[in-house]
Amino acid sequence: MDQYKKKADRFDWTLTLLLFLFFLVSCAAIYSAQASGQYGAKNFLLMQVFWYVIGAAIISVSIFIDGYQYKRLSWYLYGFGLILLLAVYLAPESIAPIRNGAKSWFVIRGIGQIQPSEFVKTFLILALSRVITSHHENHLEKTLKTDFLLLVKLGVTTAVPLGLIMLQPDLGTGLVILSILTGLILISGISWKIIIPIYSAGASLGALIFYLVLIKPDFLEKYLHVQTYQFNRIYAWLDPYSHATSSSYHLLKSLSAVGSGLITGKGFTNREVYIPEAHTDFIFSVIGEEYGFVGGSIVVGLFFLLIYHLIKTALDTRDLFNTYVCTGIISVITFHVFQNIGMTIQVLPITGIPLPFISYGGSSLMGNMFAMGLVYSIRYHHKTYMFSTDNSLQA
Repeated sequence: MDQYKKKADRFDWTLTLLLFLFFLVSCAAIYSAQASGQYGAKNFLLMQVFWYVIGAAIISVSIFIDGYQYKRLSWYLYGFGLILLLAVYLAPESIAPIRNGAKSWFVIRGIGQIQPSEFVKTFLILALSRVITSHHENHLEKTLKTDFLLLVKLGVTTAVPLGLIMLQPDLGTGLVILSILTGLILISGISWKIIIPIYSAGASLGALIFYLVLIKPDFLEKYLHVQTYQFNRIYAWLDPYSHATSSSYHLLKSLSAVGSGLITGKGFTNREVYIPEAHTDFIFSVIGEEYGFVGGSIVVGLFFLLIYHLIKTALDTRDLFNTYVCTGIISVITFHVFQNIGMTIQVLPITGIPLPFISYGGSSLMGNMFAMGLVYSIRYHHKTYMFSTDNSLQA
């Protein structure tokens, strides 16, 4: 009995409660979104419940593998992810069709669409975490040279999956990959003498490209062979009413839905604004319309609680590998939340990034649940040693 009690004490009940609340929010929002009549006989709610069950099974397996084993498996999972990305790029369209201009999914009869890049995010986090820990173990004396070497290692490790993802092309997931790299670089111990110049140069380059897109798009088309239509999302974001019937259609509908929800919303299933594909990327618009500012704030609050819990887990552990893993997961969740909610209210341009744990999508949910499985594992294998104020994890 004591053995079962000890195992129960090691289980992360806080994370379980948060995931259960996300499950309830997701089910309510998807049920309402699919009631618009656009989807015919498709029952996305039932499928989302199914994917949550699969996600729970993934967690139940992941929790019993400790950090040491994940560290050993990291390169195998990373390689497996690269094989999946290469396979989806090379596969015939009968298996990996082109949809919305991107070839990002395998279509499996009886199951649906599987998007490998959703799993590659977590595989990359494990690989980068191992790169950092192994580098510090092999270079005990820290210099600018060793820091620059670590930066190169991280960059190369990230560049391979990033390149394969951009070949699809999938800009949204590419940005998520970059957010993982950014988060891990910031806590990797690399000197700020290296980080500041590199990120300043990157920010300057981004600002220059943005300027050219707005002011001199002909320059990009003439010298870089970039087609101006590729910037329509930026134009639609900055001036949506000039593109109301084309690239700004979703944005204007989303703004109308969220704005009409006012403070308390119109009530469950009382939607009036039609938004295509509302059950996926624009699920927050459904929440904003039906539950208003109050409901939207509660959802944002849940994400803040989740991120706080992940930060606390990263700080509690004394195993650097696990700390880096938590940081990568925090980077993914934070970027997804800010980008998805931001694009529904015109704070950010529209990209195909779902709202974690709430938007419909099997690959996204399974990938996120695997990431949560890593957090469960870190908590479950957490050990406190007598006569020590430090907490430790299995190596």
